[in-house]
Amino acid sequence: MINDLHSRFSDIAGHMKRSAIRELLKLTQQPDIISFAGGLPSPESFPVKELEGIMVKVLQESGPQSLQYGTTEGDVRLRKLLIERYRKEGLDLSLENLVISTASQQGLDLISKIFLNPGDVVICGSPSYLGGISAFNSYGARLIGIPFDRDGMRTDELFSVLKELKENGKTPKFIYVIPDFQNPAGITATGARRKEILELAHEFDTLILEDSPYREIRFEGEPQPMMQALDDSWHVITLGTFSKIFVPGFRIGWVVAHKDIIDKFVMAKQTADLCTPVFLQKVAAEYLVSGHFEKNLRKIVDSYREKRDLMIDGFRKYMPEGVTWTEPEGGLFLFMELPSWMKAEKLLRKAIIHKVAFVAGNVFFSDNGGQNTIRINFSYASKEENIEGVQRLAEVIREEMEHHRG
Repeated sequence: MINDLHSRFSDIAGHMKRSAIRELLKLTQQPDIISFAGGLPSPESFPVKELEGIMVKVLQESGPQSLQYGTTEGDVRLRKLLIERYRKEGLDLSLENLVISTASQQGLDLISKIFLNPGDVVICGSPSYLGGISAFNSYGARLIGIPFDRDGMRTDELFSVLKELKENGKTPKFIYVIPDFQNPAGITATGARRKEILELAHEFDTLILEDSPYREIRFEGEPQPMMQALDDSWHVITLGTFSKIFVPGFRIGWVVAHKDIIDKFVMAKQTADLCTPVFLQKVAAEYLVSGHFEKNLRKIVDSYREKRDLMIDGFRKYMPEGVTWTEPEGGLFLFMELPSWMKAEKLLRKAIIHKVAFVAGNVFFSDNGGQNTIRINFSYASKEENIEGVQRLAEVIREEMEHHRG
């Protein structure tokens, strides 16, 4: 080993941190621990049998092509199918507006790569998705968090931040939003709030990065328009993925944006992986046209709705007074607020002993706030584990309260 290896690492490497969630998942692999920690789809949602036949068909009909390198932009058939799905959302796209990525996490990383210099400002929710925060931080961005109310990101706070930045001669590179069933808060932005955010982006001439991994997993209520659909001037970049609505192991995502942004993204992707696996793209395209996709998506929504309802019913029954939580209209997560004096990281250590796990909420805050919050996933565990896990968690919280009272 060379001397002083750490001095040889780049500045970007110095900004990198291990994912708190990924590290926690290593601790929760024991079979007797009920984990509400990861953002994992249920294994029962994976269409294994259907994919067996589709994979054989793809190999029989386009074997050599499906096993070869592909274009960086992605499989044309898959891109056309995605464009057709977006047309139903009110988007008028062409192939030059959509590129396939290796899941939406690559989208977050490469969007950061092509836009961010050290010290550039990114505005995000407070709390916000840890993968986004990590990507932005790794390129040296300065994050400014905006709190939520029940309608989404607070636009009064957003206006104040944008105004102050402008007065200081600065423009944020983009505003990062997860409008539908936000991770981790579970909040869905109203149509009116989306328009307000977009109007501010226009007024202050900044981009919006719309992360949309959960939109199709709606349990109740009316779908709100995509921010991309509300915009007529390409201020919005949209990230999509199959990880939560198909299979995460395929690592298929995409980016929708103005053609000039897509062009830069393709250049960045060529230095990262050349192309997303061609075979998996062709399998995904065939799965979409087979009719299995919509049928399985309905099963996923029904299953997760039932799990959410069971969990919330358990909270109402077992949680001690002073604990509150969001009740999302869809998605995979809800956010819990503990009494202000309670530290979620300390509680997590005790919860692990009681064989239940969650994510301490402070990791989702760019300023390390939210010390008394936790994120809970309800999609992965079985219905029986959800019920048992809620009881274990409630007991840990109750014991902590009794200890605090002395």
